[in-house]
Amino acid sequence: MKKAFLSIYAPLLLIVFIGSSAFLMQEKDSQPEIKAEEGAVKWYSFEEAVAKSKEEKKKVFVDVYTDWCGWCKVMDKNTFNQPDIAKYLNENFYPVKLNAEQRDSIVFKGTVFKFVPSGRKGYHELAAALLQNKLSYPTVVFLDEDFNMIQPVPGYQKPEMFDQIIKFIGGDHYKDTKWTEWQKEYQAAN
Repeated sequence: MKKAFLSIYAPLLLIVFIGSSAFLMQEKDSQPEIKAEEGAVKWYSFEEAVAKSKEEKKKVFVDVYTDWCGWCKVMDKNTFNQPDIAKYLNENFYPVKLNAEQRDSIVFKGTVFKFVPSGRKGYHELAAALLQNKLSYPTVVFLDEDFNMIQPVPGYQKPEMFDQIIKFIGGDHYKDTKWTEWQKEYQAAN
């Protein structure tokens, strides 16, 4: 009886196993990975950026994302992985990855920001504060050296446009130059 069972079902189980393994491997390969390589963005947690800013003042760049956001993954792969962009972010900002649905609390400026269950998932209060309660992903947020809001920028940003944005803010051009003027200057220089 055991031999009959094995001779009938063993090949079937083998086919199912091979098929599911191939599917899982294909699924894994289709997910972009964020690697800490030479020329890649050196990401910090929000708490690490706060601690680093006590040692050396820099602006803070916050990538507010969720695990389910497809455009967030595209931006990781196509924009943040550009060597020039990564280098500029690393030199001029403390780059932060902030999962808008993380469950861990964050203490910042004497306030405890927590996860708020809502609907199927929920949101983190710090993400909501940074996004001015407009929970849209991806959104990147620029903070000055004292963690005051400079500008949130919602939506997927292609590398060419993102390069203009980070240099506009990173170079303090936003303080005395209109965006349209900056775009002309940037395009003339590049």
